[in-house]
Amino acid sequence: MTLKPASLKNWIPTLAAMLLLSPFVVHAEPVNVNTADAVALAKALNGIGPAKAKAIVAYRDKNGPFKSVDQLAMVEGITQKLIERNRADIKLGGDKPGAAAPAAPAAKPAKPAT
Repeated sequence: MTLKPASLKNWIPTLAAMLLLSPFVVHAEPVNVNTADAVALAKALNGIGPAKAKAIVAYRDKNGPFKSVDQLAMVEGITQKLIERNRADIKLGGDKPGAAAPAAPAAKPAKPAT
């Protein structure tokens, strides 16, 4: 089936309306909440603006790295609903979203004095 110029002309307003009314979804790379600065957090996470991003960084600086994604609910202004909306885009460490931060390497035992 081929479209005639007249029928194509009729589809242009419909196509324009569909493009304007449909939400544009931009999927960014997951962000590591244990290493990212406030600007990166605000840019990568949906519903996280500069104030909430700064609160995440301040909480992390005071309490250490996040051990679970759900621990973000301890940050003032971060709700469980907000966490669920962004869960796939949150990393704690490693390569996979939601993966735990790597443990610090164990200290080598001291050699006995001779």
